[in-house]
Amino acid sequence: MKDIKIGNILIGTTHKPFIIAEMSGNHNQSLERALNLVDAAAEAGVSALKLQTYTADTITMNNGFTIKEKDSLRHGKTLYQLYEQAHTPREWHKEIMERAKEKWILCFSTPFDESAVDFLESLDVPAYKIASFENNYFGLLKRIAQTGKPVIMSTWMTNISDIDKAVRVLRENWCKDIILLKCTSTYPASPENTNISTIPHMAETFKCHVGLSDHTMGIWVSVASVALWARVIEKHFTLRRADGWVDSTFSLEPEELKSLVIETERAFLSIGEVNYGIQDSEQNSLKHKRSIYINKSIKKWEKFSKDNIRVIRPWDGISPEYYDLLIWKTANSDMEGWKPLTRENIL
Repeated sequence: MKDIKIGNILIGTTHKPFIIAEMSGNHNQSLERALNLVDAAAEAGVSALKLQTYTADTITMNNGFTIKEKDSLRHGKTLYQLYEQAHTPREWHKEIMERAKEKWILCFSTPFDESAVDFLESLDVPAYKIASFENNYFGLLKRIAQTGKPVIMSTWMTNISDIDKAVRVLRENWCKDIILLKCTSTYPASPENTNISTIPHMAETFKCHVGLSDHTMGIWVSVASVALWARVIEKHFTLRRADGWVDSTFSLEPEELKSLVIETERAFLSIGEVNYGIQDSEQNSLKHKRSIYINKSIKKWEKFSKDNIRVIRPWDGISPEYYDLLIWKTANSDMEGWKPLTRENIL
């Protein structure tokens, strides 16, 4: 699969993971906090910061159902109340994106309706994210695809035929660069229901790069996914979970976000290629392998035996694999003890 370029960053199997810090509603309706989140994301070393672009009125109606998730800060709120609390005001977008540019990280967003796409186009975002809840909203998919920008689409609660429909809509509307994200729609998700083995299957099925939108606690599911060829990782983050707000319970703190960047890159670097034998970096360790040594003085014409040769470290003599063949061979010269046995010592 070809590399995909977002901004000045290449995404592909030979490039380190593209880490997206999802602000979501963790700005707690404070622009100052939102800008502090930009700074924290940049300090952690992420590739991009992501916003969400909607209003309560563009996403739901003001009398919908009440959220019943127990042990959640969302519990008891209507959808309208949740989105009123969590949305990022449009008048903040430009300042947040300019701050991200100053900090040398990319910034883009998830639009939730066509008007949001038009707004984000006016800000010249480098890419678009499609939320799982919106991946059957084909009018939105068509509008996003027609921008010609790269698209990252989450796939939770979507069976394989529905993913295929969404991908077809994007491709039929001239979207050339698609990245799918494996995801689980629980907050938080558990490692057991994340099923990252789906990642390489999804990549093969849809012939595109695949990543992970990770709602588990901590960073290790994301790190593991890199070994399965995830090259885009999205995680919600906040300044401190104790500050509360709609997404805080399953969001990373800045120190954890930095660890995510470091450890996913280490996982990527460790994959390498199929390799056997001795690498250049291992040459100095060869001395710690065993070889055959003379363990007492030997006279010329004397036979080698279990009494006068031993298999010990370091690796300076003949390989131990030849030990049985050397027994009762003859020494061709006088030799001092505790010296490596070499082919030149054998008659």
